[in-house]
Amino acid sequence: MNKNSSNIMALAPNTSNKRETVCIFGTGDFGRALGHKIIQSGYPVVFGSRNTQPSSLIPKDAEVLSHAEAAQKAAIIIIAIQRQHYNFLTPLAEILHGKVLVDVSNNLKINQYPESNAEYLAQLVPGTKVVKAFNTVSAWALQSGTLDASRQVFVCGDDMGAKQMVMDIVRALGLTPLDQGSLLAAQEIENYPLQLFPMWKFPILLSLGLTAFFFFYCLTRDIIYPYVYENKDFSFFIVISIPNRICPILALTLLALVYLPGVLAAIIQLYRGTKYHRFPDWLDKWMLCRKQLGLVALAFASLHVLYTLVIPIRSFVRWRLSSQIVSQALNNKTEPLNTTNAWLSDSYLALGILGFFLFVLLGITSLPSVSNNVNWREFRFVQSKLGYLTLILCTAHTLVYGGNRFLRPSSYRWYLPNAYMLSLIVPCIVLVVKFVLIFPCLDKPLTRIRQGWERNPQYSE
Repeated sequence: MNKNSSNIMALAPNTSNKRETVCIFGTGDFGRALGHKIIQSGYPVVFGSRNTQPSSLIPKDAEVLSHAEAAQKAAIIIIAIQRQHYNFLTPLAEILHGKVLVDVSNNLKINQYPESNAEYLAQLVPGTKVVKAFNTVSAWALQSGTLDASRQVFVCGDDMGAKQMVMDIVRALGLTPLDQGSLLAAQEIENYPLQLFPMWKFPILLSLGLTAFFFFYCLTRDIIYPYVYENKDFSFFIVISIPNRICPILALTLLALVYLPGVLAAIIQLYRGTKYHRFPDWLDKWMLCRKQLGLVALAFASLHVLYTLVIPIRSFVRWRLSSQIVSQALNNKTEPLNTTNAWLSDSYLALGILGFFLFVLLGITSLPSVSNNVNWREFRFVQSKLGYLTLILCTAHTLVYGGNRFLRPSSYRWYLPNAYMLSLIVPCIVLVVKFVLIFPCLDKPLTRIRQGWERNPQYSE
């Protein structure tokens, strides 16, 4: 009898776990959107506002009271107003004493104030438990339900119990709370929404710089030089030909720059004889943005493929083919097939296709939705082993494309080599150094160093 009754009690819902009322100060876009979402999650919501008149904008299941009356009804109060309006909280200090204040504000620029808004709020209303949260979620995402792009909510505060109460609300909304520690982390959290693609800044600026350099380089060789010395107008090359030269150059160069920091790191570790020492800051930052460099390189490689596909329908190409046919007909002579050139052409295309296929595979594997479903060894195999194979194929693709034109004096206009020759510099350096590093005399000590062995303990920290 007792056993059965205990089972029934275990299966019964816990009706005593009633959710506490949440108060929101502020009836703006974000306050209303957050209140509506909290009500949907089963929490009673009361708004504190200067204007207590009913409004159709306020969620129908929420009550609108004065700030003092609303604060008395809830233990958690979300401050959905801007920092410059916090002064109205000072007269409410006695009512707010011991309550959890959730600061959701952001600033207009990074480090706008000496202290974070949350720390300022804690100083303004002492005796409260201030928690920073929800500042990385937009009102639009809350209203439309598209929270996939901002599912993580950073939470920080000095009181563990207060943080836990806020994180419970975050989970109830279907979001993922990330505990960032004490309130000292609030300023960093407030800077997150103001950073525009922080890990993409270096790859994008580098790509723009290289694009500008190679554009003017190709412009000089392929348009200005023929116009000056041969009186030929090839200005239309700017539309298709020059971009189709720049894109593969950048794709190969950026792909090599993905693997160059790893090679440099190996050399530094061999020189120091230990792994327990920080790399230089520039190398640390470079290694952190390798994924972004690779994705930008893939974008340029994809553009190269698209530009290449339109080559047969170009007016210039059709004119050149027709003129060759007419020339052979007038001379009553057919040029025999050059099997060497045919081999080179087919090999060049085959290497390009295989290289691009592996390039796409690397890009797909780097996506979080894919990388989260493979273990570390599988991810490393694809990104390292197949990555170097991709670099080898793409470098060989460029070498075969050049053929023996490296040795032709006509290939050097104003003593400037073809642009694709410049694209081979970094990849060849990376591959040669990597080939040297796999020699047993270097690979074995490097492996031991990465396993924790130290040759020079003085480099340890």
